[in-house]
Amino acid sequence: MDSELHGKLPTEGTRICVSSGQLGTIRYVGSIEGTPSIWLGIEWDDPNRGKHDGSKDGKRYFSCRMPGSGSFIRPSSAISYGQSFLDALIGKYVESAHGSLSQEKVTLGSSNGAIEVEVVGMDKIRNKFASVGCLREVSLDNEKVAVCDPVGEIHKICPNIRGLDLSASLISSWAVVAMISAELPILQRLSLNRNRFMPIARPLSSSAFLKLLELQLSSTMMTWEELTNVIAFMPLLHLVEFGYNHLTRLSSDTSPGDTISTIQSVNLDGNDLSDWRHICHSLQDFTGLEHLVVSSNCIKNITPLESEYTPLYRVKGLVLSSNQLEAWSDIDMLSRWFPNLETLNVTGNPITEVSDEARYTRQFVIAKISSLKSFDSAAISSKERIDCELFYLSYISKNVDGADEKKIAEHPQWLALCDKHGKPADAVPAADREDKLSKLLIDLNVYHCSVPLVLHSRMADIAASLSPPSVLRVLSTMKMRIFRLKIMKSLRKARTTATIGTIEIWLKMGDGALARLDDDDQELSWWGIENRSDIVIRNKGPL
Repeated sequence: MDSELHGKLPTEGTRICVSSGQLGTIRYVGSIEGTPSIWLGIEWDDPNRGKHDGSKDGKRYFSCRMPGSGSFIRPSSAISYGQSFLDALIGKYVESAHGSLSQEKVTLGSSNGAIEVEVVGMDKIRNKFASVGCLREVSLDNEKVAVCDPVGEIHKICPNIRGLDLSASLISSWAVVAMISAELPILQRLSLNRNRFMPIARPLSSSAFLKLLELQLSSTMMTWEELTNVIAFMPLLHLVEFGYNHLTRLSSDTSPGDTISTIQSVNLDGNDLSDWRHICHSLQDFTGLEHLVVSSNCIKNITPLESEYTPLYRVKGLVLSSNQLEAWSDIDMLSRWFPNLETLNVTGNPITEVSDEARYTRQFVIAKISSLKSFDSAAISSKERIDCELFYLSYISKNVDGADEKKIAEHPQWLALCDKHGKPADAVPAADREDKLSKLLIDLNVYHCSVPLVLHSRMADIAASLSPPSVLRVLSTMKMRIFRLKIMKSLRKARTTATIGTIEIWLKMGDGALARLDDDDQELSWWGIENRSDIVIRNKGPL
């Protein structure tokens, strides 16, 4: 392709790669006032490479989606305009022949018989091509793919590709993506991350994307409207990843559009979304949606439903980690928006980090959302659910004065949990209730050890290597896997430059010896851990 452009000026929208490896899109071709010759106005994928937004000396020549990502360069041989799909595939997956083995004359297919060349080691090349034909997963990430080959060529050489990665390519047209996909009749997974596409100018080929199930379009700077225009040509699509596109809004309005029933999973990680109701209403046409990821956005609260109907009633999995949720009422609202929610992740929100009840995060969330089966990647057993609900009832009873109306206003699950377990004052005799609650939460003395621990280590022998203890409050019925996650979370809070690696957990026994706890499926009480037990942890290195 580079040779084809020799002596010609590229057109606006053409993708380029310069010798430093930086990718960009040509937004302007022409002269600049006060300077001779032709310049190329480039919008760089990496904004740090740019110098302005397309203006020079007060005159605008082009616009950039990202502020400050533009600059002007001269046309030169240092600019690559990419290569064809098959050239990239063969360059990566077919080993070049060496030596003076058998020579054959080959007519180049694209020359209409006009060009005949001698090729060394054709038998070896044929064997490699046969291997290429068996490829199921192909990655051409950052291989400068720019155009499709002649019709039929890709299908002839590699028809069995099911997964294809064309991330960070030099393709700017969806028509080119569709032509490549049409050559791959069983393509199911397509990654197009870190590309820059022009909006669809005309309908895409009806033979493209027929079997496509998964599509990745992260860091493409596409709009939500551009995404919905693209997926309209993908009749079986199940999963869409659309993260890190600097989205502050999804659809421009919330009126119902065409129903999208096949998509089950949408990932919007790393955008700048903040309006919860707008997010949900923008997804209301995704009638088959079951899994939603909106982690690392700017969501500050979960607004109440406007009616009893929720457009996201099918959603079973939700990832809300690393947002800005501050109130426990937000968790109460989640059970209204997602009545069938089974898995939830909310780590990295203020309510789990700095709120007064942050240490009770797991107990509170499990009690508040009765449909949950897993929280923060750890399964919820029926026994743990009962313990969490009883603890939550007790917490409300002790901390919220007044009649049921006040308790319900602050904790909507109060009545449902009372119906299930009985009110705290009536559920069990007072003595039994106090005894159970005293065992439900235990305080552990946690020491950090700076030296390796071995079998038969004793607490007294390593005393000089132990940090002052910190107190960690946990449920005695908590499994070791969850306890390990809490330990790692506390380390991340406390660390500065230290890295977190494999965590060893040791229990001080009655005789002072240390026993290593390495069965993550057992509960703390199974190990004999009780209130004020001494726990020693050892961080073994990078994670």
